[in-house]
Order: sequence, then C-alpha cells, then structure tokens
Amino acid sequence: MIPSMLLYVPRTACLAIGYLFGCFLTGAIVVRVKTGKSASEFGTGNHGMANVTEIFGLKLGLIVLAGDLIKTILACSLCMFLFGSDLLKDPFLNIGRISCLWGGLGAVIGHNWPFWRKFSGGKGVAVTCMAIVLFSPPWGILADAAGMLVVLTTGYLPLGAVVITMVYPVFCFLFVSIESGILALVLMVIMFVRHWKGLVRMVRKEEDRYAMYLNPAWRRERAAKRAAEQMSSPEQVSESEPAARPEQMDQPNQADS
Repeated sequence: MIPSMLLYVPRTACLAIGYLFGCFLTGAIVVRVKTGKSASEFGTGNHGMANVTEIFGLKLGLIVLAGDLIKTILACSLCMFLFGSDLLKDPFLNIGRISCLWGGLGAVIGHNWPFWRKFSGGKGVAVTCMAIVLFSPPWGILADAAGMLVVLTTGYLPLGAVVITMVYPVFCFLFVSIESGILALVLMVIMFVRHWKGLVRMVRKEEDRYAMYLNPAWRRERAAKRAAEQMSSPEQVSESEPAARPEQMDQPNQADS
C-alpha cells in the first residue's frame, strides 16, 4: 500500500513545483515596470506575450517571451534534478524523465491560473512549447514547427497553438510512453480551453492575424478602438476585459488590481 502511494508523491511534487514557477508572470512584471499599472488594464488584459506585443511593441513582447521560457526551464530542470536524476536511488521517488513533463504541466497551469491573480493569467503557449521540447526535444521541436507552419500559412495564432498540442500527443503515444501521451492530452485540453474564444472568432473571420501585431499603426488604431468602446459602454468594463490606449500609460492609476 505504501509503495503504491509513493508513486503519486514525485508527480504531485513536480506539479506543485511547476505551478509555483508558472505563477511568476513575466508580462505582469514587465508592464508594471513600464507603466506602473497592471497588465490587466491594457488590451485584452492577458499577461502573455501576444497582448504585451500588441500594446507595447515587439521589444517588450520578446522580454516577456524570454521570461516565460526561462521559468519553464527552471521548473522542469528542478523537477528533473529532484525526481529524475541518477543521484536519486529510491525506485519509487525517481520517476525519470517524465518528471520534466509533470513539472512543465504544472508550469502551464500556474501560468494560466496563478493564485495571486485570482486565477487569471496567460494562455501558456510559450510555456507549453518549451516544456515539450525539454521533455522530448525531437518530437517537441517537430510539434512546435507544425504549429509555426500553420501560423505562417494561415496567420492565426490560436490555430497554430492548438495544432502544436494536437500533434504532440501522437508522437508521445507512438514513440515515448503512455504516461507522456496522457499528459500531452491534458496539455491539449488546456490549450483548447484557453484559445476557444479565439478559435470561434477565427471561424467567424473576426480574429486578427499575427502580422498585424508587428504593425505599430495597427496597434494604436486597435487600442483607440478599445478605448472608445470602453467609454461608450462603461458598465461592461471589467478587470478581465479592460482597454487602454498606450498613450494613457503616464496618467495616474485609478483601478489597479
């Protein structure tokens, strides 16, 4: 009985470790330093790279991306060191390389639903991409490349994101292990949940294509449009769906979270 219970200890620990690392939202820190305000007050209110890039430009977006990748590397590496290293001789606690994917899953959950942000975070694309590459580099790179190809050919970021997690479980089940395949399916479900609204907008032809995010004029026009909508419908404004013009960044904060 005790040995069977021990099977859950390292996996639960890796989830917890990954979650804590994932709760560090680079986008929240970058926007706070830049403006003194919460990232939830700008654009879609999302703390990820896409929203930061749309509102503040590619430079800050890349900083957010780097931070999200680094925290994923740290989470997965720590889980591997504690529960997948050859230094750990206990057969029940040493779960091998799968500890990396458990830690990555925890990081995705923490990034998407951080406790300190009332469980409102990012969408976990960068974190997911890095986690699957760290766990199984060849198949992770192929899955990421498939998603990138879809984005380049269609222009839709949500579609590319879900394609990554649709392709990866196939590789895991065929070439890695059943457990990794199950975890990959969980990542796929999470990605669909976080991008469902974007996918619906894509079907309705209302979703913006990725190249627009790199156009400063388009970003200013989009921000102005959101600000106008906010002023015309103040009762619909909430922390989860804020809007702000980039030129308003220097104004005093009125509703920081």
